[in-house]
Amino acid sequence: MGRITTLRDFIGVIKDKASLSKAALLPKPNTPSLSLHLALLRATTHSPSTPPEDKHLSTLLSLGDSSRATASALIQSLMDRLHRTHHSSVALKCLLTIHHIIKRGPFILQDQLSIFPASGGRNYLKLSAFRDGASATTWALSAWVRWYARYLETFLSTCRVLGFFLSSTSSIVERDKQEERVSSFTNLDLIRDVGSLVAVIEEICKVPDSILVDDNKLINEVVGLVGGDYLSAVNQVLIRVTEFMERLSCLSFGESVELVCALKRLEDCKERLMGLFTSIRKASMETLWGLIEELIDRIGMMKPYTSDGGKLLTVGRGSESARFGDRVLNQGDSVRFSSVRFDLN
Repeated sequence: MGRITTLRDFIGVIKDKASLSKAALLPKPNTPSLSLHLALLRATTHSPSTPPEDKHLSTLLSLGDSSRATASALIQSLMDRLHRTHHSSVALKCLLTIHHIIKRGPFILQDQLSIFPASGGRNYLKLSAFRDGASATTWALSAWVRWYARYLETFLSTCRVLGFFLSSTSSIVERDKQEERVSSFTNLDLIRDVGSLVAVIEEICKVPDSILVDDNKLINEVVGLVGGDYLSAVNQVLIRVTEFMERLSCLSFGESVELVCALKRLEDCKERLMGLFTSIRKASMETLWGLIEELIDRIGMMKPYTSDGGKLLTVGRGSESARFGDRVLNQGDSVRFSSVRFDLN
């Protein structure tokens, strides 16, 4: 249990004990729904700065693997607790539980998470207005709640695009199969994948300032999980960038513009990422940055475009058409193409 520092924390702990005691006293204590309710309460307590205990998470994940109905009920209960709480620590624990479901949950539970809400569409966690003004620390934690929810929304959307749960231990086989098949993907499919992966990395770069919550175990847990996602995203981008190096001559002008835009968005993240992950130094990252630079330069040399004014433009580094501005779009020879820019709102 985390260190109790305020009357509010003490009241929260009492509420947890009361909820658990009340649930234990209900008839038929061994019913699946009650076991699920107890496991969820134990994993998302009010105790400050203490992440969900692994034994409680393991119990919750195990219960979610029993049937599709139970998995659906678990996700619904988790979302209800997330949306009803005004306590920043409880909200973060709910989001951490969601992240653990993504990373190591059984397929049936991941599947129910991916289709929530039942009406379809994106997995909106709807926490953009979350505020916990009990103290300066909880106010700072509120910023983390809002960012973490937005990050998980983006992450889940990208997983839908890829067709598997990125960084999930249960999706290793499917991930390996896709890596083997990447050469058979169309250019547009690969560009779409890169754009979605870049969206995840861009969202990581928007992580809040942690000065007021340094050494907070909840935040450390979040950072650790997100760091693993980052490495997985880098590896997936690297696979696709390597494939594009082999098919440069097959890219249309419009595809080249889309790809360069996505890669430049990723390059814009480089400095921020180096500052965030100072302890992570992987050869794959250095390889990726070098390949991105080479790929953009090679596209620029291979994809010239002449405007009506006769001026030679390229889609490579420093080109006027890389962002396909209004002046070029107004010309009769402009090329229309679909956008892979990701809506993060």
